[in-house]
Amino acid sequence: MSDGRRYDWVDAAKGLSIILVVMMYAAYNVGKYTDDVGVLHYVIGFATPFRMPEFFLISGLFLSKVIERDWRRYADRRVVHYLYFYAVWVTIDYVLKVGIAGRDVPGMLSGLALAIVEPYGVLWFIYMLAVFSLAGKLVWQAKLPHWLVIAVAAVLQMAHIESPSYAVTQFCAYFVFFYIGYACSAHVFRIVEAAARRPALAWAALALWALGEAFLVFWPDGRPEPMEMHMGLAAFPPLHLTLAVAGAIALCTLGYLLMRLPYTDWLRWLGEHSLVVYLAFTLPMSAVRIIAMKTGILTGTSELSIAVLVMAVAAPVVLYLLVKRFGVAEFLFERPAWAHIPGTPGSRAGKTAVAPAE
Repeated sequence: MSDGRRYDWVDAAKGLSIILVVMMYAAYNVGKYTDDVGVLHYVIGFATPFRMPEFFLISGLFLSKVIERDWRRYADRRVVHYLYFYAVWVTIDYVLKVGIAGRDVPGMLSGLALAIVEPYGVLWFIYMLAVFSLAGKLVWQAKLPHWLVIAVAAVLQMAHIESPSYAVTQFCAYFVFFYIGYACSAHVFRIVEAAARRPALAWAALALWALGEAFLVFWPDGRPEPMEMHMGLAAFPPLHLTLAVAGAIALCTLGYLLMRLPYTDWLRWLGEHSLVVYLAFTLPMSAVRIIAMKTGILTGTSELSIAVLVMAVAAPVVLYLLVKRFGVAEFLFERPAWAHIPGTPGSRAGKTAVAPAE
């Protein structure tokens, strides 16, 4: 990990993750208006224990490469990087939805102010990456042992803390996975390397994991509903935590195996640009659903949610490619020099594109 090169299986795993994240929002967005469940609800139900934990665990995998940097450079790459894109897209969302569509300028301004301290909508993930990176640096500086941090974070995760602050709630729910990715990165890489040596055995292990995951999620009374998933045995907090970590490692292994197959490079590319999709998928998701339902082109929950998923992933990719092609509105996906801390790489010359943080 010290050579700074990219790992295709990491990007592939992130590609799988962003598809699952958008799938969840697509399925529940459609389910809300059809009051029904479709095939994607069952896929998301299966992935519920590890869908978001996997993203955070991967985000922590390379933290050890930068954790020892001075505060200025570290904050620029791991904190300001995410907060910049969060601020840009929160502003876009509020201006379009509240300021223009809702014609509520005071509401728009108050919402933007609140978004500084409370993560907004689906962009909470970007906000929390900055918070987790900051917390990781503070923990490292305090020289706390990994086992202690993981133990405390695991207790917070299993406690299902519901705080008046959404940021606190999400910190308690997901920091353990980010820190496990950091503290146990060497073990994750060893598991993937073992899969590389014995791919047939790895495929068999993944099949067994999938069967066990499905059983624990759906038995005895697990079921998807239009806007949520009620899990079976997997709802038990210690088991849920275990399944989250196991599922995250399984997706990393699957990412490696898929990269050895033909015609899968698109998945690597998607993972490499997963932040692009995450930033921009909500508007096309809602637009496709509204148009399809109003015109009656698609009415079934399954086909509608699949169409919404495809367009919600494709639209940000097209927008990104157009931005890169014509050099217009590059600030949407690239951090300009003024948005860097003075004296850090990119602050004077060059630009930092949206990419997995170091």
